[in-house]
Order: sequence, then structure tokens, then C-alpha cells
Amino acid sequence: MDFSYTDKETEFRLELRRWLAANAPRGPLPATLDEEAEYLSAWQRKLFDAGWAAVHWPREYGGRGASLTEQAIFQQEMARARAPQMMNRVGINLVGPTLIAHGTDEQRRRYLPKILSCEEIWCQLYSEPGAGSDLAALRTRAEADGDVFRVSGQKVWTSYAQFAKFGILLARTDADAAKHKGISCFIVDMRTPGITIRPLRQITGSAEFSETFFDAAEVPRTNLIGKENAGWGVASTTLAHERGTSFPFKEQVLHKIYVDELGDLLRDGGGAADPTLRQEYAARYIDVEVMRLHNCRMMSRLAKGELPGPESSIVKLFWADMTQRLGDLSLEALGPAAQLVAGDDAALDDGRWQQRMLWSRCASIAGGTSEIQRNIIAQRLLGLPR
Repeated sequence: MDFSYTDKETEFRLELRRWLAANAPRGPLPATLDEEAEYLSAWQRKLFDAGWAAVHWPREYGGRGASLTEQAIFQQEMARARAPQMMNRVGINLVGPTLIAHGTDEQRRRYLPKILSCEEIWCQLYSEPGAGSDLAALRTRAEADGDVFRVSGQKVWTSYAQFAKFGILLARTDADAAKHKGISCFIVDMRTPGITIRPLRQITGSAEFSETFFDAAEVPRTNLIGKENAGWGVASTTLAHERGTSFPFKEQVLHKIYVDELGDLLRDGGGAADPTLRQEYAARYIDVEVMRLHNCRMMSRLAKGELPGPESSIVKLFWADMTQRLGDLSLEALGPAAQLVAGDDAALDDGRWQQRMLWSRCASIAGGTSEIQRNIIAQRLLGLPR
């Protein structure tokens, strides 16, 4: 593994660090989802004005043409500054690269600038109740009717759907084709008649996810991304960016901050005197360092021109288990106070430790379930039979 950075990469880091020190907002996110959406949108516009909204996009589309290492540095510094995420991260991280790779010139001119400026928020319409990790099993249909497709079906776990102007949709356009064939990718105006959005309240009490229903909703043929029935290749581009290097590097730094704060909690609350908690904390600290080394190994492979292989499943599985173990330890450190959640005047840190623990339960589902990752590791790395 190569742990060094070039002079150019170091200067990129220092420039970003200086800007974040002067501009990153401080303090917790607003209490309500509507206020949070407005807050994160304003933050993205500030990043956009300074040229930081999409460092990984090519310069001709408003990005900085950042290398893979610079993209990882961007995520590291954003996390280190405890800067909030951008509101339009589906548009920035997933839709933009997909349109750049597969969209028409007209689609790129129409949509990319307003993704960057956060004038138009996007959502991702891939997962379905019966097709999450097995995405190719989707059943939403898009039936051709002249210059339009009529879409019927259901999507679920649609992040910020209630705020989105557009969505990127996968639907089956040939019911008789093989499983990974006959799928097409579309741009969908979320205000189209026939689309119903129902927010889903999660265990945390928030509702940033929704289920989305389509009842013969019309989508113009000009909104097709790539060729009809060739959507699986388009989706592969989207998924490659969703599971790329940015996420694990950001999460490793966020969890380094998390484990440091947890150490402070143990010292201030007296938990450090408990040898069992001390030993558990040491194990969690080591977890975060192990993830950093996993990430460095992956980055070294990419820097040599090698493609990330099934080893990326190790990172995803390790992260899911790590974040849940940290959440569990934080509640042990709180002791009886763990029962006091956000909104209770006596809750420590307004219940954010409990929120973190509750949110961590989705880590083993999002981005491919832990069961799927274990199968990939078993079959492709260890050579075990199906």
C-alpha cells in the first residue's frame, strides 16, 4: 500500500481545509426534516458558488476533474470539518456521473447545471419491495405508447422523494426478456400525474425515506437514458458510483470522530473506570483503524489502474458491523441515561447517541445487505460453493 500523497494532492487538501475552516456551518442539523432540507440546500449552494459541489465531475460540466485520491481527500476533509452532507447528493454522486456517461448532450445541458446549484433535487427510484439487493428482479413496468412510456409499479426507500423535482428510474420495458435484459433507465418528473409519494417513518422518528407509487404515469421517450432495454448497463454506472471510494473514506473519518467522542463520553461519565467498557472501547478503536487500512488498500489498487473487486464487499460488511457495535457501546456507556431520548430535557446531548444507535440498524441493509456481502465474500473470495 502507498500511504503518501503528491504535492498536488497535498495542496488540494490544504486549499479545501482552509475553505472549510472559514465556511463550514457549525452545530447540529435543524430539528424538522423540512428545515433540514432547506439548511442542506443552502449549504450545497455555498459549496457550488466556491466550486466545491462536485469535485469528481469533469471540468467541462462544472466539476474539478478530481482524481480518485482527491475525491477521497474531499470526503476526508468534509468529515474532519464535520461539515453536513449536500442536499442533492443523489444528483451529485449518482445521477450526474450517469448522465455524463450515458445521457444525450441535450440531457446533460438541461439537467447537470441545476443538479450542481441544487435548484432541482433528485431521488433514486431503483429499489422495490421485492427487489432491493436483487435489483434485476424489479417488476415496475414502462410500456411504450408512441412518444411516451406509461409507468406502473412501486419503489421503496426513496431518499428525500418528497423534496425531489426529478428521479432516476429503472423499469422493465420487455417482460419477456432475460432477467438482466429488457430493463430501461428514465428521467422522471416527480410531479407527473399518476405518481404518489408516501413518506415512511423510521425507527429514528424521521421520514427521509418514502415509498413511491406509479399508476400509468407518463414519461416522455426523450427522458430515456441510453437505449431502450439497455438500462442494466446504465444502472451499473450508477451503482458503481454509489458503492465507490467516496463513501468508505468519508465513513472512516466520521467514525474516527465518533470513536473519539465516545472516548470523551466514557471519561466524562465515569465509564472508563469499568475494565469491561475499556476493553470494548479499545476494540472499537481498532475497528476504525482497520477500516482505514482497508480503504488505503482499495485506493492503492485503484491508483495502479486495477478495478475494485469483491474485496469491496469486505469494506461494506465491516462498516455495517462496526457502526452497529459502536452504537451498542455508546448506549452501554450512557448507562440508565440511555433510556432518555431526543426531546427529553434530561437527555444527554439531546439524545444523539440513541439516534446514532437506531440509525445504525439500517447499515446492514443499505447499499446491499450484509447477507449479500457475505455471499459475495464466500463465493468470489473464498471459493465456497453456492
